[in-house]
Amino acid sequence: MNRPTVQATLLETAQPAAQSPYVTARDGTRLFVQDWGSGKPLLLLSAWTFDGSIWGSHVDALTSKGFRCVAPDRRGHGRSEMPSTGYDLETLTDDVAAVIEARDLRDVTLVGFSMGTVEAVNYLGRYGSDRIARLVLVAPTTPFLVQTEDNPDAVPKAMIEADHAAIARDFAKWIAANEAPFFLPETPEITRTWIREMMLRVPLPVALACRKTISFSDLRASAAGIDRPTLILHGDKDASAPLPLTGAKTAKLIKGSKLKVYEGGPHPLPLTHGERMIADMLAFMVA
Repeated sequence: MNRPTVQATLLETAQPAAQSPYVTARDGTRLFVQDWGSGKPLLLLSAWTFDGSIWGSHVDALTSKGFRCVAPDRRGHGRSEMPSTGYDLETLTDDVAAVIEARDLRDVTLVGFSMGTVEAVNYLGRYGSDRIARLVLVAPTTPFLVQTEDNPDAVPKAMIEADHAAIARDFAKWIAANEAPFFLPETPEITRTWIREMMLRVPLPVALACRKTISFSDLRASAAGIDRPTLILHGDKDASAPLPLTGAKTAKLIKGSKLKVYEGGPHPLPLTHGERMIADMLAFMVA
C-alpha cells in the first residue's frame, strides 16, 4: 500500500473543512441552510409553507453585488428536519438565532417575507439588535392579525378559525380557491405549479401549527422597540396580508421606517416583483 507523502498530507491538512449545510437548533433539530457568497450578510426568512429556494433570483443578484446570502429552510419545510413540535413563535425564533450564531453573522440585513416577518420582528424583540444592521419586511403579517378589544380593526377570531378549518379539511382545495388573488394574472403556470407543490410538501400538521403562530402572535411591542433602519415593501393588492391591517400598521409602530407600496402588487412580491424588490433592497443597504 502506498503511503501519502508529507507534501500531500500537508496539502490535505491545509484544506478547509467543507461547511455542513445544516445548523443544529437548540432542541437538536437540523436546519438546512443555503449560504452563498461573501461580504455583508443577508438572512432571508421565507413565507408560510415556502422554503429557502424561493430566494434563488435574489441570491443570484445580491451575491453578484458582493453580498452574502443565507437562506434557511424553516423546520418542517424544505430539507430541514421535521420534528413533531417546535412550531410556536419562540422556538421558531430560537431557530433563527441558532442560524445567526452558528454562521457567526454580524452586521446583518434581516429580511423577512410574510411569516418570516413574524420571526424577524420577534428576533429583534427577544435577542436585540447587536448583530442586526437593518431590517427589510416584505408583505409583512405583523403586527397582530386577530381582532381584540385593543385591536378592533383586525380579523375576527371566528374568521381565522374558519380559514384554519378549511385548510385542515382539504389543503389542496384551499390552495386552489385562494390562488387567483395570490398571483398576478400573467404569472406563468410553471411558477404556480412550483409554489403549489412546495406548499403541499409541508405536512398538514406543520402547516396548521405555523398558520396558528402567524395568526395569533402579538408583535406590537416588539415592533415598537425596533431601533434599526427598516424598509417595508408591500403590495396594495395583497389579499393574504392586506396592507391596512399589516404593513401600514407595522410602519406606524417602527420609528423611522420607510413603507414602499407596490401598486397592483399581490402577496408573493419576491416572485411577482423580484427585480424591483432587489433594486429597492440594494438602494436601502448602500444608502
